[in-house]
Amino acid sequence: MQSCVSRHRRAVLLPVSAAVVCVSALAGVPAFADDGGDASKLSARQLADDAKKELLDAKSLHVVLKNRSTGPADAQSPAVLDLALDRDGNCAGSLTMGTGGAKGGSVELIKRGGELWMKPDTTFWKTQVTGGAGELAARFYNGRYVHGNANDELLKAFGDTCDLTAFQAQVDSGPSGAPPEKLTKGKETKVDGTDVVPVSGRNNGGEVVLFITSKDPHRLVRATEKMGDLNTTMTLTDYNRPVPTATPSKDESVDVSKLQSLSPKATPPQAAAPDRAVR
Repeated sequence: MQSCVSRHRRAVLLPVSAAVVCVSALAGVPAFADDGGDASKLSARQLADDAKKELLDAKSLHVVLKNRSTGPADAQSPAVLDLALDRDGNCAGSLTMGTGGAKGGSVELIKRGGELWMKPDTTFWKTQVTGGAGELAARFYNGRYVHGNANDELLKAFGDTCDLTAFQAQVDSGPSGAPPEKLTKGKETKVDGTDVVPVSGRNNGGEVVLFITSKDPHRLVRATEKMGDLNTTMTLTDYNRPVPTATPSKDESVDVSKLQSLSPKATPPQAAAPDRAVR
């Protein structure tokens, strides 16, 4: 099942990296809040400064990252990351795979403390796990959650994605390469009904736009990046709102050790029937 492990890691790490790229315009500003107040009186750099501090100070966030990049169909590339996460490593949300028109399926994620639950749909199992083992796993789990310790080899990459502190550290340090030399403030507009001011800049040949709330506190609510075939949008909401605490029941879950014991050489008919599968 090594191929399953490596692809899981690829699936969850790429959206996080893309999210950091989206906010690369914040990497070059100090994380010290300005005196706040009316956005019309602040420069683009001051708004970005305030937004960075708010982002780094957040105890929890709801992050939605959408990858609309064009190119060859790729079922293994992440398309949407929708996750509420906090500094304690708790999270709840989903990951959807498939770009360029490909369908790679989706997986629900829940992490609470040291435990993690993941529920891939049938398409995810079949496209992300090779050699027939994916179809076998889809039949075996039959819509239930894979449950185990968040540090388990097959679950750790998903658990690492739930770490808001690590995400904030990456935002603080920024991706490789120089940050934009100049930021430009645009005219006030709205994002999902919220008054925002767009702050734009160029980074490594691409255009990054940060949408920052007009009212104090000035928070980043959306960031976009476009460069060639790359087209990503990240939306940030629910600053400091606790992550949902509900977790799946035992009847909805199967221990991750059962996944490790599935043989890639087995054929789907050999999988245990759902009502007889070991929990």
